[in-house]
Amino acid sequence: MIHPTAIVHPGARLADAVEVGPYSVIGEHVVIGDSTVVGPHVVINGHTRIGEHNHFYQFSSIGEANQDKKYQGEPTRTVIGDHNIFREFCTVHRGTSQDRLETTIGSHNLFMAYVHVAHDCVIGNHCILANNATLAGHVHIGDWAILGGFAAVHQFCHIGAHAFVGMKSGLQKDVPPFVMAEGFHAEPRGINSEGLKRRGFTPEQILLIKRAYKIIYRQGLTVEQALAPLRELVAEFAGIALLADFIAHSNRGIIR
Repeated sequence: MIHPTAIVHPGARLADAVEVGPYSVIGEHVVIGDSTVVGPHVVINGHTRIGEHNHFYQFSSIGEANQDKKYQGEPTRTVIGDHNIFREFCTVHRGTSQDRLETTIGSHNLFMAYVHVAHDCVIGNHCILANNATLAGHVHIGDWAILGGFAAVHQFCHIGAHAFVGMKSGLQKDVPPFVMAEGFHAEPRGINSEGLKRRGFTPEQILLIKRAYKIIYRQGLTVEQALAPLRELVAEFAGIALLADFIAHSNRGIIR
């Protein structure tokens, strides 16, 4: 159902079950999948592809031209998966030709009011970004990560899977998987034990993640020195490989 006051470009491709609310604007190169709800006063622009069962609340702006001064209107993309919720005043900007040409968002994510996702960001699945969380360009966020309200992430930072970033935190370095980060500038505060319990990690697996955390943060080792004992823990729990690989490939360095 498309409200008569909505403006949908004839070139846009909307599945039959898509709802578009009053005064929303859908651009020429937009593709929207089944059962997605576009609320009132929403703008979806650019080469934007959206999956099924998403919900865009009022005044959100999706796929708009990014704020990178190098951007010259190239036909870069925004790609969004399924079952995502974008609350009021969320902004998601398209990619740039200087990076991967695309801003990518997975599925089953919750973006609370006023969240900003800048150009070329990559967000996994089952993430929660609380009110006013802000991602600069080129940020990568792994599955099941949570960002508290007003968290701010510097460009090119990576946040690992199952990580938790506290409210009003400022990130200038990478946050490894499973780690809780808090403060400005953010520092490690242990592992996200409660989140891991909720997602079905066993007590034995959580204990091994805690051992891995102590290797990285409590034994006075450099990242390079910590990798060997971390790799040894992989034999006991394969999930430790996620942590070891993340810190081995961190370009900005991890929070310490």
